[in-house]
Amino acid sequence: MKFKHVKRLPEFEKDLKKLKKRYRTIEDDLKNFEDGALVAFHKLDAAIHEIKRIPGPGTETPELYKSKKFACRSMKGTGGKSGIRVVYAYSKEKDEITYIEIYYKGDKESEDKKRIRGFIRSIR
Repeated sequence: MKFKHVKRLPEFEKDLKKLKKRYRTIEDDLKNFEDGALVAFHKLDAAIHEIKRIPGPGTETPELYKSKKFACRSMKGTGGKSGIRVVYAYSKEKDEITYIEIYYKGDKESEDKKRIRGFIRSIR
């Protein structure tokens, strides 16, 4: 039960590359997150309270989300409370996930709103 399309913004790829230097398992962890939490939340309608919709004008389609629970095996003992945040868009019509941003909450306080606005403008 995978998604038809999974995309990554170039900025997301840069974020991931930086995090890979510190957390070598993060690429596999992202795949596990996608196959587990995202499939459960979007396809099986499971209640996952750590995935929140980002409200705002222009975010009706695709819907924007931020996950506050991301298990990173490189961060032993943290489980899903690793501090890694993932911002993504989900289009039900296209069955598509687009990764927008990934960051460690110790490095920055919140998501890059300018990047999100740029993404919204690019899809219109």
